[in-house]
Amino acid sequence: MRDFHKLQVWQKAHNLALAVYRATGGFPRAETYGLTSQLRRAGASIPANIAEGCGRDSAAELARFLNIAMGSASELEYHLLLAHDLQFLATSDYQRLTRHVTEIKKMLTGYVKRLKTDS
Repeated sequence: MRDFHKLQVWQKAHNLALAVYRATGGFPRAETYGLTSQLRRAGASIPANIAEGCGRDSAAELARFLNIAMGSASELEYHLLLAHDLQFLATSDYQRLTRHVTEIKKMLTGYVKRLKTDS
């Protein structure tokens, strides 16, 4: 079992989830159960899956949850684009959040590769 709090990728993913919550706070009320919810769930799913994988007892299971986190990151990436194109999200916020997602995806890819070479 690993302590997810110590992982830099988890810390960055947690900060991204917080940033997504803040960025979606001003979305239209009509989107509360739509795009706002989708963005927040995808954003929170990334660090949650990293944490869940750390609670598993094998590198293979951790890698599986890191891949699930990667899928959530890709989902978030699309929903950010949609929110931007619908003009719910300012270009500066879109670019900043997308950069964070890209960085996290690279870190997840590197971590999975490292797990596979170590086993």
